[in-house]
Amino acid sequence: MSTSTTSPAAPKVKRVKKRKLNEASVLFDEPGPKSKRRILFINLIGLAFIVVLAIAVLSRLANPPQGQNQLSWSLWKPALNAEAWKDFYLPGLLQTLEASVVAIIGSVFFGVIFGIGRLLGFAPIRWISSIIVEFCRAVPVLLFMIFLWRGFSAMGISDNAAFLAVVVGLILYNGSVVAELVRSGVGNLPNGQREAALALGMSPLRSLLSVEVPQALIAMLPALITQLVVVLKDTALGSIITYTDLLQESRRLGSANFNMLQTLVVAAVIYFIFSYLLSRLAESLPRRMRRRTTGITIEPVQAPIAIMDPSNTSMIERAGERELPFNGAEQPFHDHYHGSNAVAGKWKGSHFEHGHDPNHPVNKHNKW
Repeated sequence: MSTSTTSPAAPKVKRVKKRKLNEASVLFDEPGPKSKRRILFINLIGLAFIVVLAIAVLSRLANPPQGQNQLSWSLWKPALNAEAWKDFYLPGLLQTLEASVVAIIGSVFFGVIFGIGRLLGFAPIRWISSIIVEFCRAVPVLLFMIFLWRGFSAMGISDNAAFLAVVVGLILYNGSVVAELVRSGVGNLPNGQREAALALGMSPLRSLLSVEVPQALIAMLPALITQLVVVLKDTALGSIITYTDLLQESRRLGSANFNMLQTLVVAAVIYFIFSYLLSRLAESLPRRMRRRTTGITIEPVQAPIAIMDPSNTSMIERAGERELPFNGAEQPFHDHYHGSNAVAGKWKGSHFEHGHDPNHPVNKHNKW
């Protein structure tokens, strides 16, 4: 006689899929056969329009009304040779990265300081911080750069006026965004964090600086790195105030060889590569943070549901123990099941850690 066995996780997987299906159905109704055909037809029309538009653009570039074929290799060659990279792209990229790194560091400091200022209980500091943050968020970053560039030039700082204007403008705008990330990160923490800190005797300020803000900074890391992509791309605005970044150097190379399209395409690819790498880093951070947690990552043992239940974690852990505690006496379930404090696996280390081992230093003094 053969019996069919099913995995204990199968009902759970079905429940999860059913719950996801119910959640999706709340957002929109699944289209019927006619709607699906209509959507497919519209998608095909859109795809055909994009293909026709691309062909028209390439044909116009290959046969312009006046001028040379923009797709010919004779225009691409000076945009990709070693001299172009040595004299234009790499120096411009270095200036872009230099402004980005300084602006990123300054934005983090600006955002943390004014983000904490908006959370303090002292009203004047909170109001001043709120006014500064809201003003910097409302003003376009290009206006900051232009006014700062004119201001630094009027002050006699002509050599580094463009660099300072780009960096300070990026710090003011992106720092205000970071400040909002800090404020929202602290606001999203469970209320028990602050209550527990206050119950331990901490002041509200110490609770904010020692407990809440560090957790908010860790939680906001992915959003912060995503904002760094904005900083990298916004450095291109510095070319308007003659800052010699990657975009400015690409335009200079294109003006010299009359191949502006080719040099701008190369600059766009470089911007895309760096932005993509930062975006991938932002996506991988949450997984790395979960892997590096210092807490117990093993799921706790549950109370026995039924003695012969194969899905019971406590029974599985009990069956895997080769050495039994308490002089080898048979136990009805996993050794370290102690209600809500149960920990699965490695009962010896857990016994020692929780003070149940007679050899523990605490127990040697207490003699229990």
